[in-house]
Amino acid sequence: MKWYYVYVLQSQIDNSWYIGYTNNLKKRIIEHNSGKTITTNKKKPYSLIYCEAALDKSDAIAREKYLKSGMGRKYLKNRLKFQFENL
Repeated sequence: MKWYYVYVLQSQIDNSWYIGYTNNLKKRIIEHNSGKTITTNKKKPYSLIYCEAALDKSDAIAREKYLKSGMGRKYLKNRLKFQFENL
């Protein structure tokens, strides 16, 4: 059984978010923090602040798309409200 993960990383530089999906979460976070990902290279290092798991790749992609939307970001801010109190 293969799992797909939708994840939210937070930059330790400016607290910005990166939202993505992968089938190997540990490897993907290492790639982001080692500079192998062009889109996140300038704001590394990153910390994992949220993830969800899905059994279907299409579900993970749809969830990633939702979390990148305005309503999705609002959901995350509400879901992670205690995370933001510590900033």
